[in-house]
Amino acid sequence: MANNPQPSSVSNGTFSFSIIIPTYNRPRQLKRCLANLLLLNFPRDRFEVIIIDDGSTKPLDDIIRQFDSKLDITFIRQDNTGPAAARNAGIQKARGSFLAFTDDDCYPAADWLNILETQLIASPDHIVGGKTVNLLKKNPYAVASQLIVDIVYRHYNPDPGNSNFFASNNMAIPAERLREIGGFVDNFRTSEDRELCDRWLFKGYKMMFAPEAVVHHAHKLSLMKYCKQHFHYGRGAYRFHRMRAKRGSGTMLKEMKFHANLRNWILFPFSTSAHRRRFTLMGLLAVWQIVNTLGFFWEAARQKLTPGN
Repeated sequence: MANNPQPSSVSNGTFSFSIIIPTYNRPRQLKRCLANLLLLNFPRDRFEVIIIDDGSTKPLDDIIRQFDSKLDITFIRQDNTGPAAARNAGIQKARGSFLAFTDDDCYPAADWLNILETQLIASPDHIVGGKTVNLLKKNPYAVASQLIVDIVYRHYNPDPGNSNFFASNNMAIPAERLREIGGFVDNFRTSEDRELCDRWLFKGYKMMFAPEAVVHHAHKLSLMKYCKQHFHYGRGAYRFHRMRAKRGSGTMLKEMKFHANLRNWILFPFSTSAHRRRFTLMGLLAVWQIVNTLGFFWEAARQKLTPGN
């Protein structure tokens, strides 16, 4: 079930934005992320930053101290329960009218909040999602992971004003509406953004894609980390489909259209990739499909064998 975050004792709306950032064992990335937030072209007194330490093994207090006189920071520590639960902890403390979500290895462009605010004011009761750009151009696994995101966005968001999915590292949501629908599902460690978007649409709200709201992403991956990442995405996909089936908001048959759309996930990346990398990236896309499927069926078998699931 969703965590049903409620406003804290501080009244909601003190700030225009609350930027919510979960972090886990990435102090260097978090420091760079916070330094980047100092470059935002948005009045400092109109946004706060909420950092949720999701059980990091080393204290982050020294990093927070470097920025707490420059940014309005709320720092929360919790046991490691995953990014969805961490974001819900941030939602509970948020004082902004809008909640902007990103990750500790992400660096928003200077006009990020300005663009999100313009879109949210023009389209109330919408989730607004921006574009994510990979910074690690020489890392083939990071390039492939970004390409997968681009493929997913091409399929689910062909009409920007009637979009269907945004990743949680670049989205903004009206705080009141997000609390009304219960925030993220606490026990989802992956696909929590996918589930939230589906539930948001099921409640009758809409989503708007604003590609000019850019966040730069620097997630260094090896082949093993790439496989592990997409295996866990497959596990999350099973949990998502199971939950969605319970509420009646969609079917697996509809989702199979994504995997059957070879023009999107084969021809599009082949035509847009640099020639010297085409076959490497096509191989990594094949690995993605395989390990994602393995994760899906592994989670299906695990839940059938685990009492109470």
